[in-house]
Amino acid sequence: MGELTGCIFCDIAAGRADAEIIWADDDAVVFLDIRPINDGHLLIVPAKHAARLAEIPSSALARMMSLAQTMAAALRSSGLRCDGVNLWLADGEAASQEIQHSHLHVIPRWVGDGLVLQERAARRDSADSDLGRAASALRAALAPG
Repeated sequence: MGELTGCIFCDIAAGRADAEIIWADDDAVVFLDIRPINDGHLLIVPAKHAARLAEIPSSALARMMSLAQTMAAALRSSGLRCDGVNLWLADGEAASQEIQHSHLHVIPRWVGDGLVLQERAARRDSADSDLGRAASALRAALAPG
């Protein structure tokens, strides 16, 4: 990990690309999304390149979540319209990750803002899924050695 040439988020974190930076430290950078869903839509990125969630050092990921909490509170007290907050992190192209530098969206929300999370429609009843098989596969993946 480190910087990836041609990665816009690496360039923003290094100060080589313009962005409305709200916060930056050794672990993470927070800036406004240039294609916001709502005013105040923020992105939190690890300061060092990590394409996938699993590649982010745990200390940086913990910092990103701490910053998400801080930024959600800031959005609510900023005077920007914000009655709720969605956090969104897409991990991989199949999950709609557009920039291959992991990033957490912090999106201010209000009733009737027009954002519809379509993923709700894709949910299946647990009777239609083999929960036991999924649980076994996950436990095996987590087992040592």
